[in-house]
Amino acid sequence: MDAARKEAAKTMAKVDVVIEILDARLPGASSNPLIERLRLHRQRPCLKVLNKSDLADPDATAAWVRHFGRDKAVKAVALSCKKPAEVARIPALAAALAPHRDGGVKELRMMVMGVPNVGKSTFVNALLKRKVAKTGDEPAVTRHQSRFDLGNDMVLIDTPGLMWSIKHADDGLMLAASHAIGENAFISEEVAAFLAEILLKRYPGFIEKRYEVKTNTLDGPGLVEAIARKRGYLLKGNRVDYEKAGNALVFDYRTGALGRISLETPESRAAMLAHAGG
Repeated sequence: MDAARKEAAKTMAKVDVVIEILDARLPGASSNPLIERLRLHRQRPCLKVLNKSDLADPDATAAWVRHFGRDKAVKAVALSCKKPAEVARIPALAAALAPHRDGGVKELRMMVMGVPNVGKSTFVNALLKRKVAKTGDEPAVTRHQSRFDLGNDMVLIDTPGLMWSIKHADDGLMLAASHAIGENAFISEEVAAFLAEILLKRYPGFIEKRYEVKTNTLDGPGLVEAIARKRGYLLKGNRVDYEKAGNALVFDYRTGALGRISLETPESRAAMLAHAGG
């Protein structure tokens, strides 16, 4: 990661626009402050792509697009990188952030950045209409920078996923629930209980419909236990298999089986940061 950071800083000096891929379900938590520092240091505009918007709460996503759009050097767009027609809009949006390149004298250089497993490689493949970047459902698939000629005087530079020393515990838990952090870096039961708390607060109807349980008296661990008992995830002695039930909950969230869910809004993130002291 340190080598990737140094390489990204060097390349930043040579690009016109940063395309930052975010997870639409947690745009704040999946936005690496290191990327923001590198971008601001070089005064580069940023197109924030809220990927996986088909899995996210549309109202929350719209709020995030408005939130990011308050910065004149930033534009946000929500889409699914698995839909090439949506990704095809990106070059024109990026070009609009760098009008000094509009004359065609020099090529427009775009740099794709983001945390691991947020969909950067899927984005690159969709944009180029061929599989050039390795994809996988595991963090840190991309290892090195790659340069691609898009034609029409446009160049795309793909970069490895950049992680950082995560300051807020909630961010780490949201990233873990969304599979941006490797399975060995967190305690699955803790992540499931955290996710359950958010779902009980924001989407109790989705929970009741999916698992056929009443939510009004449950907390996070209680929901995981209720799922286990409802589905028969039990160990010897009628003990609850918290790991299996928690994994089922996280899987249903990740795949969209629960419904379109966002783990944070601009308001909830502001409240979290205020409570944590910034």
